[in-house]
Amino acid sequence: MYRPSGTDGPALPGRLGEHLRSPPVKVSQDGVIGRNVIRMAASPAFARVAPSVVPRLDRLVHRLTGGRTTMSAGMVPTVVLTTTGSRSGEPRTVPLACVPEGDVLYVVGSNYGRERHPAWSTNLIATPRASASFSGRDYEVDAHLLTATEKAEAWPRLVGAWPAYDTYVERSGRDLRVFRLSPA
Repeated sequence: MYRPSGTDGPALPGRLGEHLRSPPVKVSQDGVIGRNVIRMAASPAFARVAPSVVPRLDRLVHRLTGGRTTMSAGMVPTVVLTTTGSRSGEPRTVPLACVPEGDVLYVVGSNYGRERHPAWSTNLIATPRASASFSGRDYEVDAHLLTATEKAEAWPRLVGAWPAYDTYVERSGRDLRVFRLSPA
């Protein structure tokens, strides 16, 4: 039983926050909810609101679950990546959708389909060594910006994991950066 420190109140069943440590609920992208979430994520309105809301919620859930999951993990696997700021030299932490393949994670610099590349991608180009937190495991990674050929080979798997990427390309008018994160 958990009893808040410094109180004589009743003991609470289990540990505080234990319910947050259970595995995330998996939402099928083929189901009604999944299709609607993808449609919403591909909308211009989401691109305006999401950058200030989704990363904060993902970081909060990641912290509360001891690094086991994020809010977005029900739809797509998520890595919490800490890069070195290209200008500041300070650590910059961002939750990112990823596609895991063995020990490797692929991340796409979609920036929700906005016109500019995300800052984390510029940081990785300047300093390819970063820290990753994925599935409750923290480790160092080396980032490799995929060549056009490597990206063309990986793109069907990336879009299979998150179909909104194709919409992000169209809306942004950018060639989205794709990185392979390998354990250092």
